[in-house]
Amino acid sequence: MPDLDQEIRRRRTFAIISHPDAGKTTLTEKLLLYGGAIREAGSVKAKKGGQAATSDWMELEKKRGISITSSALQFEYEGHCVNLLDTPGHQDFSEDTYRTLVAADAALMLIDGAKGVEPQTIKLFKVCRDRGIPIVTVVNKMDRPARPPLDLMDEVEKTLGITVVPATWPIGSGDDFKGVYSLRDRRIFLFERTAHNATKAAVQTTGPDDPQLAEAIGARLHGQLLEDLQMVEECVQPFELQAFLDQQISPMFFCSALVNFGVENILQRFLEIAPTPGPLPTIDSEIAPNAPFFSGFVYKVAANMDKMHRDRIAFLRVTSGHFERGMSAKHLRLGREVRLSHPHRFFGQERVSIEDAWPGDVIGLINPGMFRVGDVLSAGPTFEVRNFPRFAPEIFAQVAPREPSMSKGFGKGLAQLGEEGVVQVFWPRVGAREPILGAVGELQLQVFEARLESEYGVDLRLDRKPWTRARWVQNVTPEVLEILPMVVRDESDRYVALFNSEFEIDYAKSRYKGLELYDHPPAEEDLG
Repeated sequence: MPDLDQEIRRRRTFAIISHPDAGKTTLTEKLLLYGGAIREAGSVKAKKGGQAATSDWMELEKKRGISITSSALQFEYEGHCVNLLDTPGHQDFSEDTYRTLVAADAALMLIDGAKGVEPQTIKLFKVCRDRGIPIVTVVNKMDRPARPPLDLMDEVEKTLGITVVPATWPIGSGDDFKGVYSLRDRRIFLFERTAHNATKAAVQTTGPDDPQLAEAIGARLHGQLLEDLQMVEECVQPFELQAFLDQQISPMFFCSALVNFGVENILQRFLEIAPTPGPLPTIDSEIAPNAPFFSGFVYKVAANMDKMHRDRIAFLRVTSGHFERGMSAKHLRLGREVRLSHPHRFFGQERVSIEDAWPGDVIGLINPGMFRVGDVLSAGPTFEVRNFPRFAPEIFAQVAPREPSMSKGFGKGLAQLGEEGVVQVFWPRVGAREPILGAVGELQLQVFEARLESEYGVDLRLDRKPWTRARWVQNVTPEVLEILPMVVRDESDRYVALFNSEFEIDYAKSRYKGLELYDHPPAEEDLG
């Protein structure tokens, strides 16, 4: 029997965050390549006869070349068991990304070497900060023209409010990109252009003062490198592990994921400094990963990952103890024991049955409708955890099937995709009973419509609505319902008011002094 503490020490569970088109899916593929999990990296936009990215399993993702859902991928690398949580890069799916980050112990923040810090990067960085997740910064696309590294460091520090400590230093960029200098190893890794799917880019190492280096990269770049390194060593604070774990500093690496340069250096160093699986915060205290009982929480629910099975999967992050196939655990929200008979591990669309799992691992449980995001399982004591927050939608549409014969599929798709979090589903309090969909961004509605058609055979009638804000209502009274222009109920039967503008919200508050409105669901016990 493997030792619990040993299994915890060798695990790393992390997510990759970025603005769309910074190269996140490509970096994910290359990390899997080095881990031996795949033999050939897929093209992000699969060409005819080409291979789609392993982490993107939905048909719409393959067509658009973006990650819409979040995937959980596991591989072994140099004695470590790595759980890589690939998150949606598109801002319309921020809520799915937030839920995934709750299951991560660290994050790789990927930024474009030419564009620097972008809006979605700022939002996701803040989520990591709120979660207490240490962050490694990776500057990608150095084989293309990029901004000077000092400019990028300065922008990250000023925009995100965290001190950057360079771990590697680039030598040129674009056509002049010659490689990177590792400050810790005091070695040069020279870049050679190779085929995109090469397993490893050829490297050569030497010291920065070696005359052969000046010959290899040219006198101009060599002089610039020596000047930069002198400045870095004099002005930049050295890397300290505890400062990184405390989110005071972020080590910065430079790479080109597309042409496979610098990725392995990042992976090796990241696994050295990234934290092992951490405790699960509870309302009263926390559950340590080496607690002598199994516990875990559901951070994602997905429907129809496999067209052959047509089932729902609950993604559960193991937070303590040893999980074993067939064991029983208490479902804390339902207050009853459940048997966990068919655990899986997922790799894109592929699923593999597993016998056991350890803290930090992500497993898939067949979900017959009993699991929701935020549910906790425990084979030991009962405890409470904080609710997963919801984002207030800003786009609304009332929906119905175009044909009455599609009603059954429509109801099933609405329930399962709503449960998955593709959209939020609201029900009118009075009048027509056609549901209202709420979304943070336009792409969510497009995904809902496309999946309803492809997975449930339903052609949708979609009627856009003018509301732009949703507010959960506390202490509901008949008087409150009278003054609010539109009130609906969410999936948990809570009252939600829909407004066209901030002016309408202010006006409602002025008419009823005791009105309390929230842009996310308050604790259920506080709601009327």
